[in-house]
Amino acid sequence: MSKTDPKSQRYIQMTQTPVKKLILKLSVPTIISMLVTGLYNSADTFFVGKISTEATAAVGIVFSVMAIIQAIGFMCGQGSGNYLARMLGANDNKQANEVASTGFALSLIIGCIIAVVGIFLVEPISDLLGASETTMNDTKNYMRIILIGAPFMTGQFVINNQLRFQGSAIYAMFGLLAGAAANIVLDPLFIFVFDLGVSGAALATVCGQIMSFIVLFIGSKQGVNIHIRIANVKINRHYIIEIINGGVPSLFRQGLAALATILLNKVAGEYGGDAAIAGMSVATRVLMLVSSALIGFGQGYQPVCSFNFGADLKNRVKEGYFFCVKYGTYFLVIVASLCFAFAPQIITWFRDDPEVIEIGAKALRFQSVSLPLMSTIVMTNMMLQSIGAGVKASIASSARNGIFFIPILLLFSAMFGLTGVEGAQAAADVCSLALSIPLGYSEIKKMKS
Repeated sequence: MSKTDPKSQRYIQMTQTPVKKLILKLSVPTIISMLVTGLYNSADTFFVGKISTEATAAVGIVFSVMAIIQAIGFMCGQGSGNYLARMLGANDNKQANEVASTGFALSLIIGCIIAVVGIFLVEPISDLLGASETTMNDTKNYMRIILIGAPFMTGQFVINNQLRFQGSAIYAMFGLLAGAAANIVLDPLFIFVFDLGVSGAALATVCGQIMSFIVLFIGSKQGVNIHIRIANVKINRHYIIEIINGGVPSLFRQGLAALATILLNKVAGEYGGDAAIAGMSVATRVLMLVSSALIGFGQGYQPVCSFNFGADLKNRVKEGYFFCVKYGTYFLVIVASLCFAFAPQIITWFRDDPEVIEIGAKALRFQSVSLPLMSTIVMTNMMLQSIGAGVKASIASSARNGIFFIPILLLFSAMFGLTGVEGAQAAADVCSLALSIPLGYSEIKKMKS
């Protein structure tokens, strides 16, 4: 390729720009993108909170379904994006093109299956997720509409991740911004003006997802970005294995988060009813919004990690990892202090119910104590995933919401009741850190040698 070839310029940018400067450049739009995703997940909770505690609980219950749909999108997007970046780093554009189109097609197929099966089984799924007699109707109404948007949700997360891994984080950011803006504007319109209640909140979310899908798809056709084409779809063993290897850690991380949310809602409901479900749901959304900035910072590191690992520039991979861990921790210490100090006021902003505020504030303070540990946990997982260490990345991503959280939740709730439910995540974070450090060090050690 000539020196003036845009693809050559991208290669030079990703392999020769100072690592810290490159990560900061790529992370600003990804931080904004993740905050926007957090707003997606919080906007409905905020507006529905103006209706009733039962409506807030219903949205919290269905969030686990949304998390599963997002997990599928992230699996296909992270899996294809990781491999795509490594192939671009190795100058293999043919495989990069094919894995991009294949990952996108796979996400649409799975999204359609989820939509059809989910709508058909909406009542038993609602019951399984912990909906009570008072929340069942709202849960079903909200879930039916959310499931209609499943293919658009999975598809837009794939394109978003693929754009990021190519270093085109700006296009990815604008796609999510467009969807979030649509969601936030339509929420009060559908809920209050058209008097659609929780169904209006779900409809606004789906409209936002469709908007993001359209804008991101257009963005994938711009500049030197890999163009998604039907002719490049190759659903074969090679690409499926690569997508699974690079994407299963994301599936485990978010899939187990969904499972943990289901279990959390059921256990919280047993000890405190709808108010406990609503309080824990609000606290979880707040922490997700906070941690989304950290994840965005790490996502700015991921293309740098994958690209330079593919180009055999291991020192740049290590330098970026330690830079992100250090400054991510600094950021979380500040945010955790604010969340701990102003926990009741933060919960009140979502739902002005004394019981919900008491439960949510206590849970938020527990989780704030362990929040700074997430920097090492998240960055280690992203580094392992980006270099293709699929097994270690899957173990690391399963720890926080699965390996440790689920048994700790069951044990603590049996021993301490609702207080155990509120403090389970903090204990799981400490255990996850203890597991992440040796997993990350084992790969860093290989890079040194």
